[in-house]
Amino acid sequence: VGSSPHALVLLQAFPGNSNADSVVQYKLDQPVIARYLRLIPLDWNPTGRIGLRLEIYGCRYTSEVAGFDGKSSLVYRLSARTSWTARESISLKFKTLRNSGTLLHAKGQRDHSLNLALERGKLLLHHHSGSGGKLLVSLGSLLDDQHWHHVKLERLGSHLNLTVDKTTHLRPFIIGLKPLIHGLQTPILPNRNFHGCLENLLYSELNLIKLAKQGSPQVVALGNMTFSCSEPVFVAVTFTDSHSFLQLPVLTSWQSGVVSIALQFRTWNKAGLLLTFDLQQQEGSVFLYVSEARLRLQIRAGLNDGQWHSVELNSMENRLSVTVDRDEGATAHTSIPLPPAADSQLFFGGCPAHGGGLSCRNPIQGFQGCMRLLKLDGQTVDLIKVQERRLGNYSDLKIDMCGIIDRCSPSHCEHGGRCTQSWRNFHCNCSNSGYRGATCHSSKYEPSCEVYKHQGDTSGHFYVDVDGSGPIKPQLVYCNMTEDQTWIIIQHNNTELTPVQASADTNQHFASFLYPSEEKQLSAVISQSEHCEQELSYHCRKSRLSNSLDGTPFSWWVGGPASGQIHNFWGEALPGSRQCACGLQDNCLDSSFYCNCDADYDLWTEDSDLLTQKESLPVRSLVLGDIHRPGSEAAYRVGPLRCHGDKNFWNAAFFDKETSYLHFPTFHGELNADISFLFKTTSSSGLFLENLGIKDFIRIELSSSTEVVFSFDVGNGPLEVKVHSDLPLNDDRWHSVRAERNVKEASLRVDGLPAALQEAPTDGFIHLQLNSQLFIGGTASRQKGFLGCIRSLQLNGVTLDLEERASITPGVRPGCPGHCSSYAALCQNQGRCVERASGFSCDCSRSAYTGVFCHEEVSGSFEPTTSITYIVKEPYEESKNSSSLHSSIYSDITLRGDDVSLSFRTSQSPAPLLYVSSFYRQYLILLINKHGEDFLRYKLHSNRDEEVLSSRVMNLADGRLHSVTVRRQADTVRLAHENKLMFLYFNAVICFCSESEGLSADLAGLASAGFSGCLSAVRFGAICPLKAALLRPDGRVSVAGAVVASSCAAPAQADSYAAETTHSLSGKIRTTAAFPGVIAVVIFIVVCAAAILARFICLRKETYRNQEVKAAQPGEGRAFPFSGQPDSLSVQSENQKEFFI
Repeated sequence: VGSSPHALVLLQAFPGNSNADSVVQYKLDQPVIARYLRLIPLDWNPTGRIGLRLEIYGCRYTSEVAGFDGKSSLVYRLSARTSWTARESISLKFKTLRNSGTLLHAKGQRDHSLNLALERGKLLLHHHSGSGGKLLVSLGSLLDDQHWHHVKLERLGSHLNLTVDKTTHLRPFIIGLKPLIHGLQTPILPNRNFHGCLENLLYSELNLIKLAKQGSPQVVALGNMTFSCSEPVFVAVTFTDSHSFLQLPVLTSWQSGVVSIALQFRTWNKAGLLLTFDLQQQEGSVFLYVSEARLRLQIRAGLNDGQWHSVELNSMENRLSVTVDRDEGATAHTSIPLPPAADSQLFFGGCPAHGGGLSCRNPIQGFQGCMRLLKLDGQTVDLIKVQERRLGNYSDLKIDMCGIIDRCSPSHCEHGGRCTQSWRNFHCNCSNSGYRGATCHSSKYEPSCEVYKHQGDTSGHFYVDVDGSGPIKPQLVYCNMTEDQTWIIIQHNNTELTPVQASADTNQHFASFLYPSEEKQLSAVISQSEHCEQELSYHCRKSRLSNSLDGTPFSWWVGGPASGQIHNFWGEALPGSRQCACGLQDNCLDSSFYCNCDADYDLWTEDSDLLTQKESLPVRSLVLGDIHRPGSEAAYRVGPLRCHGDKNFWNAAFFDKETSYLHFPTFHGELNADISFLFKTTSSSGLFLENLGIKDFIRIELSSSTEVVFSFDVGNGPLEVKVHSDLPLNDDRWHSVRAERNVKEASLRVDGLPAALQEAPTDGFIHLQLNSQLFIGGTASRQKGFLGCIRSLQLNGVTLDLEERASITPGVRPGCPGHCSSYAALCQNQGRCVERASGFSCDCSRSAYTGVFCHEEVSGSFEPTTSITYIVKEPYEESKNSSSLHSSIYSDITLRGDDVSLSFRTSQSPAPLLYVSSFYRQYLILLINKHGEDFLRYKLHSNRDEEVLSSRVMNLADGRLHSVTVRRQADTVRLAHENKLMFLYFNAVICFCSESEGLSADLAGLASAGFSGCLSAVRFGAICPLKAALLRPDGRVSVAGAVVASSCAAPAQADSYAAETTHSLSGKIRTTAAFPGVIAVVIFIVVCAAAILARFICLRKETYRNQEVKAAQPGEGRAFPFSGQPDSLSVQSENQKEFFI
């Protein structure tokens, strides 16, 4: 076993002898260098008694030793004739009690040098040059433990290897020197010389200590260097737990009043008792302890750093002093005599668990760490006598060793997490790393914009971590969630149209594009995306791209991974073709050229298109050449990198047989393993994943319809982590699973349920050693496999290609349909979920809202002179048109219900909101009365009077957003405000029959004021007229005045990523930012916000009378005076409805 308790390696089993006399001998194939030997009896002779006799034989070993006192050194100078070789090395062994000192200083040419130094118990390799110094590598920890440590520094070509106790760090290192190492001499800092022993100092094959002993002129010893190791041996004790203590008797000389106690300690804990004893002639005690990494007097911070610290406690008369690490310390004056009672005892580290008649109190926790050099009145306490029970007493101590372990070296904290530790454990601080978990292993962010979309997120800035727990860092991108695709957008330093200025100094213009993402981040995004594109536009006037006399292109661009490659094709032309998009489409300005700009016309033209070859993206630089001639002008634009589609997220396999499975190479997750995937099934149990070793294993399975189990064994015995769900998991919907196992704990998460945790045993086995294939969906040995779909399976950030393996495996099919069963709820406001091969989309055609989830409100700002008219035919129009009977036949046809909803914001009262009418003089008017109340008027039947409903909600004209819903089912009408039922009216009947009476005169006066404010999400039945007018205008919509797209919910905010050109309905063009919205799904037939309703009411009666005569003449037209555009509509029918906004 090496210096770490985790370095235990079982080599093999050794059968012993079968009698009391014979000797069984074994020779190991390879020599073993170890500090401890652990024997594990596996079996014994059942007929005899248990016994063991063992002898261990060492190997032949040559040792050349040198001792250094902190002022001496050894200098080796190479011969001038020494030739340069591709491989050089220096190796040595050292041991020391000092935690700092220079081991090696190698000087080369041009002020280059290497410095290998011990700093706070760690070995640091620095490179120094004329421009400064740089730390190359740090290895090891607690190397000041008075044990031999092996170090080897090796140069292999342009790389440096530093090995400390079999731990190697490889680093590229090129300085162009021959040879690299020129000397071993006095370090740069004379006061940091090494104090300790070196053994077998070898430069390549030369033993430098041996050469120094032989008096070689190449090796010179400076100072008091000896050829022996006379390092003093200090006996240390280890306080292993909170019950450990060391008890020593007080000295009789202390009765004089002079007390001196000194010790050294090291610990990782922030608190612990160092010393306590009772006072003489006083009912009190003295406590010397560490609290919050400080001594009680708060003399110095940071005492829990694992380094040795010295403490001296001195008392004389009424003066008390405490000295820490040889500082002057603190001095306190006290009237209490410090000397302990004659029969008192000194307790170091803690108190006995059961007092045993001894007076010892510990107000804090016991000390865990090491102590050495305990001195009473300047005399070192012989701890070996304590061990032999000839002096004092102790419990739970390890004497003659310091068993402290640096659990942060090597650090198990990943991704830059900061490691701190106590005696038995370590902690990772993951702040600002972008990762989480006990070892900062798991990413806090999703791998793509596609995943954020399927969590219900809308467009915005997000951090994406393409490889999850892998080495690639998270990056900030913009996710543009559209109805068709989910785009990831990565900007660079110049996406604007940039004019090129000719310069007399150069004939070319160079432009470089810098991306905020690192190279690995860009490559990973492009690789995992299904499609990527980047706009490249060149605007020219007498500025050519490729039309040169010698065939050399004037301009080119550089793109692709790493430093990129030079390209001279433009747009979607083939790489290397030196063509533009117009040449590919055969529509260039001059057919004799393949680019518009190559025609060299004295007018502005352009060659613009999208670059879509992923291997050529992103664009990194641009060189423009033909810009120096008189009259030449140019401008360019390189857009942001845009990608959509996540190949990993939708990679799925369907298992349709219990005996089917997929297999992959062995999973290597020795210290950290995270596994994530999605599944859906109708089966109550099944195996998701399994990988076996000789003894170790890892497995995830659905044990029942409501429970997922993550089980594993790393040598400490099988452990299970379970998550139970109150709802069934076999509901044929997608469920997410994430399992993680590291050296500290194992965790399991299923959907949004609380995570289940299982702590790892302290100082147990930590390496997961697997050797079989990784099985997915079942195994070759188990009959009960998984039935259903598994998708997006990632192991330590690497996605397994399930579809590729499923395509060649019987019983498994690539892909998995049926996403709407899980994601339909994301489509809001009656948006309809539409299945896709990879994912889903929301169909908002029957919704009053738009956006990726039908969540963005469609709103318009109205002025008093603004109106929208929408015409729709009755549902029974086809049957009516096919008949020659008079329309009176249909007077008994009754619609069973109406569904109306809208939102508004206005400060006007009274104000009309909505008007719906039919040819048969039925109408619905929604308005705000002079008291600011919702006011609904129904004319539903020719034989009944007008119905008037009021919500009694006051002050709706307060400039705030309000929503109104009107629903009629058969003879019941409901009027709701802000989703709260305000009125319930029975026996309301609507029928389509003629009526000669017109509208009431009071409506004409109300409508003359028009409506001023904002309307949004207007819906009547299955038609959304405001949405149709603003986004999809057609022949059924006519507009009077100007309606401007706006937001009723909140002021519109500029969005640099989604700016678009919006046409106002007055014919003007306004450039606005994409406006935010509120999700809704509605079915609306016709809505009219009455702007010039007075004119409509005046002409309405005559219009109806004329149309009643012409009911059987569909070819004749009629005017719509309310629309303000009488000639804009050509759809005429006797059963038309008019809807006015």
